[in-house]
Amino acid sequence: MADADIATPDIAVALPTMRVSYEEGTLSEAELADTWHQQLQSWLDDAIRAGAPEPNAMVLATANAEGMPSSRTVLMKGLDERGVVFFTNYTSTKSHDLMATRFASATFPWYSLHRQATVRGTVEKVSQAETKTYWASRPRGSQLGAWASPQSIVVRDRGTLENALANVERRFADAEEVPVPPHWGGWRIRPEVVEFWQGRRDRMHDRLRFRLNRDGWTVERVGP
Repeated sequence: MADADIATPDIAVALPTMRVSYEEGTLSEAELADTWHQQLQSWLDDAIRAGAPEPNAMVLATANAEGMPSSRTVLMKGLDERGVVFFTNYTSTKSHDLMATRFASATFPWYSLHRQATVRGTVEKVSQAETKTYWASRPRGSQLGAWASPQSIVVRDRGTLENALANVERRFADAEEVPVPPHWGGWRIRPEVVEFWQGRRDRMHDRLRFRLNRDGWTVERVGP
């Protein structure tokens, strides 16, 4: 307790002064790609070239039927004109939220580039064929983990998880290929709004977004 009491004032003093001056780049309407997915791919490519950690990581936000929000980091595993795709357990909290509301938002936080991109829209499950194709690319250990993990369900201890994994390893020990669990698959966010944020000096950031309307996509600038 004594150490915590000593550390707390230092943290309280430091937090208000913690800031970064964003001077890495700009974003103008002329620089945007023709479509939101081309622009997102371009920025993803930049993040990969810059060595950003987990460049395809995105913070996925959902809400349950009562409006209680939750967020977590997942990995984007598909990107095209239809939307962005990630894979998960269909019995997880995020999947329950998505089945209840059919909406999601995902933000790509490329801190080192002073950039972020946010995708908002409706969701749909991907086809079984798409799920099987991605599943086949996963390491065997990740496949076994998907069978063993009761995602988002309270477990007694770590040993419970280890025992579950051991049971799954024995179950598929002689199987050349591990099948896709019936409770596992992909979700696609079909964007209605995609915003690209570029940090600028004096907090006068560039924010350009693609918005879908009945006539197609339009581009608009919003205040920082």
